[in-house]
Amino acid sequence: MRIVDLRSDTVTQPSEEMRQAIATAELGDDVYGEDPTVNALENMASEMLGKEAGLLVTSGTMGNFVSILAQCERGQEIILGEQTHIYNAEGGGASTLGGVAFHPIPNTNIGTLDLNQVENAVRFGNIHWSPTAMVAIENTQNACGGIPITPSYMSDLSKIAKSNGLRVHVDGARLFNAAVCLETPASELVKDADTVTFCLSKGLSAPVGSIVCGDKTTIAKAREWRKTLGAGMRQAGIIAAAGIVALNTMIERLSDDHANAKRLAKGLNSIPGFSIDPESVKTNLVFAEPPEAPYDLINQINNRGVLINARPGGTWRLTTHYGITSEDVDYAIDVIKSEAVS
Repeated sequence: MRIVDLRSDTVTQPSEEMRQAIATAELGDDVYGEDPTVNALENMASEMLGKEAGLLVTSGTMGNFVSILAQCERGQEIILGEQTHIYNAEGGGASTLGGVAFHPIPNTNIGTLDLNQVENAVRFGNIHWSPTAMVAIENTQNACGGIPITPSYMSDLSKIAKSNGLRVHVDGARLFNAAVCLETPASELVKDADTVTFCLSKGLSAPVGSIVCGDKTTIAKAREWRKTLGAGMRQAGIIAAAGIVALNTMIERLSDDHANAKRLAKGLNSIPGFSIDPESVKTNLVFAEPPEAPYDLINQINNRGVLINARPGGTWRLTTHYGITSEDVDYAIDVIKSEAVS
């Protein structure tokens, strides 16, 4: 059976070049700072993002977690969007394990935070409140359609944060999708951020890992928290080797994923009963409102090898990525259409 897996860009398989790099990587003990391949990846990533230092972590969730723990004290709070991954999809780690409170405010329909609401959400000087320590933003904003956040917006958000003595963290799980879409260096997108996390294991197609970048002091603290969380990975060069290949070979090709996502959106829009605006698709995430009984329809489609997920409420999120071709997209559209109109 032909399989077209549109559930997430986390299902990507490493390229042959990555597999070769993994097999031949020079290794050492990363907890001692002696793995040359890890060191090379961390230096490469921090230079690409214009930051002083980098840290290899197991996942984007861990990257966000150690960034928060390195910059916020117990009893403080983070302002963030109510649709962000940190708030909704990371097990509440910052709160349950770190003692850092969430202060969610609404995301706009393009994933940003209203700047006036950010300003009004900052809290200090009252024993009834958790004092604010950080503002966190997601780029691209997953739940709002994979929309890229622009440098000009980041500059305005940072001015509010800095005027209130707050740190700025970017959950950049798909940061390079944003950079490619905006035709802007990733460093420009995060130049006003104190810390940024990005995933190697999504659109960049490496099998494991994320990177945190920031100033040397913050990254040193994040490294301590990584150890506390049990994520000292020893000969982690086998992971880092694929990450180096990913940064060298997988960024420019993200435009193919974006084109395939637009193709997918247009195809879905042509199917009776589906609601989607193809022009709203900017990167590799496609959100569609399906006909009635969406879960039954998903089962039928999955049984034919086209794998998709539904979000709470029934909205579908379909993701294009490395390994998905334009022919795969056309096949998926044909399968969905045949099941939806049968």
